[in-house]
Order: sequence, then C-alpha cells, then structure tokens
Amino acid sequence: MLGSSITKNSLLLGIFALATTALLAFTAEFTKARIAKSEREAQQKALFEIVPRARHDNDILSETIEVPADAWAGLGLKSADEIHVARHADNTVAVIIPAIAPDGYSGDIRMIVGINADGTIAGVRILDHHETPGLGDKIELKKAQWILDFNGKSLQNPSASQWKVKKDGGTFDQFAGATITPRAVVNQVRKVLEFVDAHRDELFKKNSAMLEAKHE
Repeated sequence: MLGSSITKNSLLLGIFALATTALLAFTAEFTKARIAKSEREAQQKALFEIVPRARHDNDILSETIEVPADAWAGLGLKSADEIHVARHADNTVAVIIPAIAPDGYSGDIRMIVGINADGTIAGVRILDHHETPGLGDKIELKKAQWILDFNGKSLQNPSASQWKVKKDGGTFDQFAGATITPRAVVNQVRKVLEFVDAHRDELFKKNSAMLEAKHE
C-alpha cells in the first residue's frame, strides 16, 4: 500500500515537473523575439543619446566592427561583441565600445562608452546591472545625473592618478553608502579609454583595415 502511494506521488511529481519545464520553454521561445526587439530599441536609444543623429549620417546601429579577441579581457567581455561606428561625411567621428565592469557590488555592470575622434568621452550609458536599488542604481541616467560626469573626460583630463572616486583620492564622486559601484564603473571607463588609445589608428584612421572590413 505504502509502495503504491509512493509510486503514484512520484509519477504525479514527474508529470508536474515535465509540464512546468515545457511551459517555461514555451514561454521563453514565445517571448524571445519580443525581448530581442526591446533590447535592440534600448540599445538604439542609448547609442543615439551618446552620439545624436545630428553628429552622424550613417546607420550606427548596423555599422559595426568586431572587438578584437585580444581585447575582450581588458574590456571585461566574455564573448564576441561589436563596436558601433559613427561617421559623418565618411569620416569616423566617434566609436561606441561595449564593456563590462565585473566588480560591481552585485556582479557585472554592462555598459557602452562613446569615444570621440579627439579622444574625449562622448557619453557613457549603463545597459544592465544588478546593483542595490536606491544606492548603486544611481549609475543609471534615469536615476541620477552622475553618469554624465564622464562627458568630455579623457586619459589626460583628469590625469591618470585622478581616474578614481574621491574616496580613493580621485576626481569622481561616489554615492553615499555605495562606493563599490561607482568605483567599478570609473575603473572600466578608464580601461575603455586605454583600449581606444592603443587602437586609435585602427578605429579612426580612414581606410584602416579594421574599418574597411565592415564594408565587405
């Protein structure tokens, strides 16, 4: 009697698990296209915030080049990603680099960083994070203006020793009760500037091999 009851309950549990798995798989497949569309729209919005339409005459959403594999680690990337190129009159006016700060308070902070041809920052936007609401989430533009402090900055302004939050002796503000998050973002933005500085000719020089590859 007891054995029969256990078998029956196990069977019911198995059926329930299979039904739940099937429902989750169906939901994931059904919403995949919608999620991809939303992510693309969010990315497009962020790209245009960094490099407004008035500054370029190409399709920066589709005009991209691959991040060199040897740069993934420095940019915090775990897989292939793309650099968006903004052009005007066929001249590259800015590039928008994907990066991940792996040392946020709650893990990865995914961002894009726009760098102008003169080496200054066109803008930084946070695409995804899991920081504490009300504290670390002030890295989002919709929550605070902090992220705009990067605009116009470069490797020379401030100096290398000042590319830190104020608590560490640098230039950038930290948030009350949440230093780890802004510290992670500042560090990663500096690394993006260093990447662009090391690949300046490839990214901005007209007819460079890297830029020509996108036309093929």
